[in-house]
Amino acid sequence: MIRIEPRQSSSRLMTLGIPVLSAFVALALAALPLAFAGADVTTAYKEMFKGVFGSTFAFTEMLTRATPLIFTGLAAALAFRAKLWNIGAEGQLYLGAMAAVAIGAGAIDAPSFVLIPLIVLFGCAAGAVGMAVPTVLKSRFGADEVVTTLLLNFVILIFLQMMLEGPLKDPMGLGWPQSPPILDQGMLPPLMDRMRVHSGLIIALVCAGVAQFMLARSVWGFKLRAVGENAAAAKHAGIRVNRSLMSVAIVSGALAGMAGVSEVAGLKGYLTADLSPGFGYTGIVVAMLAGLSPVGVVMSALFIASVFVGADSMSRAMGVSSYLADLVVSMSLLCVLIGGFFARYRIALVKTPKGEQA
Repeated sequence: MIRIEPRQSSSRLMTLGIPVLSAFVALALAALPLAFAGADVTTAYKEMFKGVFGSTFAFTEMLTRATPLIFTGLAAALAFRAKLWNIGAEGQLYLGAMAAVAIGAGAIDAPSFVLIPLIVLFGCAAGAVGMAVPTVLKSRFGADEVVTTLLLNFVILIFLQMMLEGPLKDPMGLGWPQSPPILDQGMLPPLMDRMRVHSGLIIALVCAGVAQFMLARSVWGFKLRAVGENAAAAKHAGIRVNRSLMSVAIVSGALAGMAGVSEVAGLKGYLTADLSPGFGYTGIVVAMLAGLSPVGVVMSALFIASVFVGADSMSRAMGVSSYLADLVVSMSLLCVLIGGFFARYRIALVKTPKGEQA
């Protein structure tokens, strides 16, 4: 008889190796649809690699793509650590972007050392509000935050479209639903000349380092992990569960809002309704691939960004659909979930005594 039993403990090697192995397995499985499409698998993967590491421009494009994924991945990872299921990073990203435009497009005319911190502050605050509301509903009324955060994404997107046709519409935009451009002194400085990678990447890496330290070394991180492991036991030990949930909700929403700030004030310069191709939802995959580790989020975001940028390059070079990137990311998540299951449980063979049914 086969029985599934929980493991007493999982080795550190297994915990760290599962995401890496999952990435390689997903790339191997992606070779099947490539072969069915008539493409040479080896050449296709060479083109993917070249599209990410073949030039300085290609590498910086990957870093640019990874920047918002680090923010949204951190937003999901921290919230999930406390069993607060933030599915609303996409909407919180747009709230941060709207706040950045509202402040940086001329409302405040100030030098860059004043305007940029204000844009970041208001963008993070707007994202934090977007997550605080569902958390209050969960704490006070028991509302499922999965539902409220998910549905709030659509509400925020509709609100964004209304704002782009109203108060935030660019009068010089020839009727297009877009915001006025952010002032030059409000833009995040680029990291390299003639490249799109900007200082939002540095902010993202600093946030990941601070988050890792806070989780591992601070009282706040201990409370967050305790609430995530067992909220009832944490409450019995004197931890204010609702307060801990609200604090991590604010941090999570602020990080997602910062993703919107980095995109609009670091890359595009103005806001449109298609600013994000789904960074908020992809951030959940980033967090899961990372095992909810802030440092792992950076590595996971770089991997997923490499897949997307490399797939675009391969598509242009070989005429293969760039949707292969979505397939690789999806299979990576599936492999991580399967690997995570076997990291927590093992399959045991149990002998059935004669005369008993299995």
